[in-house]
Amino acid sequence: MSESEFNNSIQSGSLKICVIGIGRIGLPTALSFANSGLSTIGLDINSELVDMVNQGEFPLKDEPGYPTIFEKVLKEKKFTATTKIQDAVPQSDVIVLSLPTPMDKQNVPNYDALRLVGRQLHEFLSSGSIVIVESTIEPGFIENELKSIIEGNDLKLTAGKNFGIGVCPETANPGQILNDFERLPRLVGAIDQRTHNIIKKIYKHVFTVDLISMPDCKTANAVKLTTNVFRDLNIAFINELALIFEKSGIDIMTVLEAAKTKYNFQVHYPGAGVGGPCLPVNSYQMINFAKTFGFDNFSIVETGRRINESMPDHVIELLKDAFSESCTDIKQSTILILGVTYKPDIKDVQLTPAEPIISKLHQLGSNVKIYDPYFKNSTLFGINCESNLVESLKQSDALIVVTAHKEFHDLEPAFLKSTLKSPVVIDSRCIINQFDAKNAGLIYRGVGRGKL
Repeated sequence: MSESEFNNSIQSGSLKICVIGIGRIGLPTALSFANSGLSTIGLDINSELVDMVNQGEFPLKDEPGYPTIFEKVLKEKKFTATTKIQDAVPQSDVIVLSLPTPMDKQNVPNYDALRLVGRQLHEFLSSGSIVIVESTIEPGFIENELKSIIEGNDLKLTAGKNFGIGVCPETANPGQILNDFERLPRLVGAIDQRTHNIIKKIYKHVFTVDLISMPDCKTANAVKLTTNVFRDLNIAFINELALIFEKSGIDIMTVLEAAKTKYNFQVHYPGAGVGGPCLPVNSYQMINFAKTFGFDNFSIVETGRRINESMPDHVIELLKDAFSESCTDIKQSTILILGVTYKPDIKDVQLTPAEPIISKLHQLGSNVKIYDPYFKNSTLFGINCESNLVESLKQSDALIVVTAHKEFHDLEPAFLKSTLKSPVVIDSRCIINQFDAKNAGLIYRGVGRGKL
């Protein structure tokens, strides 16, 4: 279609959308397209997820606003899901890729999902379609690899001639996706101006946010990585300060509360580590990108990763110190982990720092319990999660706050002292008032908080 034909099909609602990958970001993305009046089909290899969606069960209960949108677009028959690419791609005008880009065991970004779908698009993509990549990728992956994969060697497809390809990197924060989709500007880049113009028209229709034009795909992806690596590095800086402040008797939370009053200070907080599918992966994507240009020692990003990945070890050291004060043997003790998700108030454990903490506790010979409101009566990391917080506390010699879920912010030190078998509390998220903890008689250790 020409630009004008695309524009007419957008306005008439006849444009057909296929979103490949309907996970944490892809499903809300697909629902947003459908909610704008465009017929949308979600494609995923997870047959259980597809069946759940088609049966009217929304899997992301921790995403405010989207359960209502989900019900609306299903009722209007604007959204459905399938596992069969041959039933989705050939009938679609726009293909949106929202696929995972994880790391392998050597911390090298893995783009196999995109490569596989690229080969399938070569087979099933209709001439004149537009491919939009929302997945977070290294700069240059579109131009240097994915474009050629979709084109293939048989001259059936040629980018810029009979199909378009561009990017609009997702910017959503899990747990706040609808809010971010309605508020945060989006970046648009493409291999040619026509595709760029069409993508902007489509996204303006769906999201009604500012769209920032990028000169190409690689620049748009560079911006996305830069913003996330910035966060990872700043968290690493705060985590390293936390280690220093603990030794010097300075409370990092007092420092940060005062520091954030300065107009150009952007506050970040210490913790047990940085998890999730974004920040750790994005830093390694940037490291890998640098290596392709001969920068084998991208020292500042590598150092940031090393600091953040060391924080689970530090949490264990705090626990050992507290047990030493309590004159209790950590071996065969029972440790309760409060929160295992990688961030508060969402149901997601990707690269959570809770996992290495649990592993290290097992190595020390401790028994581990898990209480997380999002995983009651579930099995995680080989452990049956608890369903009752009070009973779990009664059976535990110590607790470690790993994730600051809202319900944990109301835990009173006096209650913990009277309930735990032993008064050991490790607060990796600094949600407990350390003075109240001391007054209650807890043996309290917090990341970035000196002993009182």
